[in-house]
Amino acid sequence: MLAIVLAGGEGKRLSPLTADRAKPAVPFGGNYRLVDFVLSNMVNAGYRRVVVLTQYKSHSLDRHIARTWAMSPMLGQYVATVPAQMRKGPRWFAGSADAIFQNLNLIEDERPDHVLVFGADHIYRMDPRQMVAAHEASGAAVTVAALRVPREQSGEFGVVQPGPDGRIAEFAEKPADPPGLHGAPGEILASMGNYVFTTQALCEAVTEDAANPASKHDLGGDVIPMMVERGQAAVYDFSTNVVPGETERDHGYWRDVGTIDAYYDAHMDLVSVHPIFNLYNRAWPIHAASDSLPPAKFVFDDDDRRGMAVNSVVGAGTVVSGGTVRRSVVAPSVVVHTHAVVEDSVVLSGVDIGRGSVVRRAILDKNVRVDPGAQIGVDLNRDRRRFTVSANGIVVVGKGERVTE
Repeated sequence: MLAIVLAGGEGKRLSPLTADRAKPAVPFGGNYRLVDFVLSNMVNAGYRRVVVLTQYKSHSLDRHIARTWAMSPMLGQYVATVPAQMRKGPRWFAGSADAIFQNLNLIEDERPDHVLVFGADHIYRMDPRQMVAAHEASGAAVTVAALRVPREQSGEFGVVQPGPDGRIAEFAEKPADPPGLHGAPGEILASMGNYVFTTQALCEAVTEDAANPASKHDLGGDVIPMMVERGQAAVYDFSTNVVPGETERDHGYWRDVGTIDAYYDAHMDLVSVHPIFNLYNRAWPIHAASDSLPPAKFVFDDDDRRGMAVNSVVGAGTVVSGGTVRRSVVAPSVVVHTHAVVEDSVVLSGVDIGRGSVVRRAILDKNVRVDPGAQIGVDLNRDRRRFTVSANGIVVVGKGERVTE
């Protein structure tokens, strides 16, 4: 088995979080990067020959994988980043199918029976072994992972119409009005962008696609529809996937965090008493880099100032010094000073939140400085003149910026 993780995404809709990093390198959940979720799923399943195809602003992603995902070469295990090497000519990847085509040498070197091709920027737990078993049982050339979503969201996904034999009868990219599922007319099967290919079929399909000048060279937009037309594609229903240690509440959780509002909402899923996505499942851990940091610290317990965090996730090395944190995700090495209030927010590492300041419904990127008495998320009209504000009113302060009064 060889796993290929597609991690070249630019992530324009996540700007300014992607101003100087690739989308898969965007921090998430305090300790993690987006790419850690797919890599954890692979490694937990025992698939430990993984190549990560990179392209856009990949330095921080390359560094993170090198630091975090060192495997044992003695056992033939690796997680290796592979940039666009231009083996097929002086050009970058034209799409996800072209990325595979330009790296067919990786497949030829390993000679696997099957190739997993997964995206790098979704939040979920999945045991890919169960999908591989379904693929082998089906005899298909490719199996597409899909999940059930409300029918009104069809314009955001590739939509799978399953046939009676488990093969895909029809595949449409972002259709406006697709039919619902049999027995569940209000739902559709949406492609997750995760695939298992029989090796020969993958190599033949991307080679054929590369020779087609009319193609956009995208797996979901071009290669999968081509294989569906030929009756070669099966569907795997993600709702049947069972992960060790999961709860009924977080079974089948999957989020595409491709927009600021989706990224924010996924963080808010982490902070409830019974979280919708449980970071504390030790039977199927999400692996992350381990820095040498002291524990989080909460100081002062006076009537007029009390260091506290409620319904929040707080990273190591953070000091809440007489301030208050509510319903927020706070990364490592953050300082919240006296009388500061942080509510319903996502705070990335190295942020300093000054005395008496207010941060509400905001995302603060790394090393932001909030001046004493400054306010974010209180006056959105003022915030729009200085920072990015999402459609749902989430204020985003870019890396290293300063928030003044």
